Amino acid sequence: MILSGLEIKRLAEMGKEIIITPFDGERVGPNSYDLRLNNILQVYDLKEGEFLDMHTQTPTKEIIIPEDGFVLQPGQLYLGSTLEYTETHGYVPMLEGRSSIGRLGVSIHVTAGFGDVGFSGYWTLEIHTLHPVKIYPKERICQIYYHKIEGNYEPYKGKYQKNSGVQASQIYKDVKYV
Repeated sequence: MILSGLEIKRLAEMGKEIIITPFDGERVGPNSYDLRLNNILQVYDLKEGEFLDMHTQTPTKEIIIPEDGFVLQPGQLYLGSTLEYTETHGYVPMLEGRSSIGRLGVSIHVTAGFGDVGFSGYWTLEIHTLHPVKIYPKERICQIYYHKIEGNYEPYKGKYQKNSGVQASQIYKDVKYV
C-alpha cells in the first residue's frame, strides 16, 4: 500500500512516523512529496587512467551550485543531496525523479531509490544526464513516497544513517578481508 499525499501531509504535520524538515504543504502531491536539491554536488576525483575501486575510498571534489545554476555534463556522475532531512518510522520510503526532470534526460538515482524503514538523514542523489542540462539549487528534483510495512522489523542502522549531506559510496566499509 502506498500512502496518499493527504496521509503523508497528515503524518508529516504530526512529526512522529514521517518527519520532513523543512516541510511545505505546497509540495505534497497526490501520493508523494517533492524534495529539493541542495546546493552541493560531489564528483569522484579521478586522474587520467584511474578507476573506482569498490574496496577503497575514493576522494571526491565538491561543486557548489550557484544561484544562477550549473550545467551538468553527460558521462559524469554527480552526487547531490536533498535539501530536506527525512525520517521514517513504520513506513518504507522510496525516491523517484520527477517526470518533468526525467523529460529533460536527467536521472536522480542510478539504483538507490529504495530506502529502509527507520532511515533518517538527507537522501544522496546519483545524478546523471543524457544532455547538458542546467540545474539550480532548491529546485524540486525528486519525490518521496511511502509504502506501509507489514510485520515486525528492525529499523535501519547502517553506515548512511544520520548523515549530514552528500555521501559518496562507503561500500569499502563492507569489505571483509580474509
